[in-house]
Amino acid sequence: MFGMAMNSAKQFFAGKLFKDNRMVIRQLAIGAGAGLIVGLVLGQFAPMWLAAIAAGAVAGIAQPVLLKDVKYA
Repeated sequence: MFGMAMNSAKQFFAGKLFKDNRMVIRQLAIGAGAGLIVGLVLGQFAPMWLAAIAAGAVAGIAQPVLLKDVKYA
């Protein structure tokens, strides 16, 4: 399992894991940004633990939706 993760990481950093690396990075940034925005906004009005849960949920739900069209090399 560790070897598989290391191989994937090596391919990712070499630019050989995905066909369009820019799209993958952009989609990851969009999902992380959505979680960050939800966390910051909700953190102003709700307890911090609730903001953290909501931000994690938004980012976690967004990633599969955003990355559904990713093509591997």
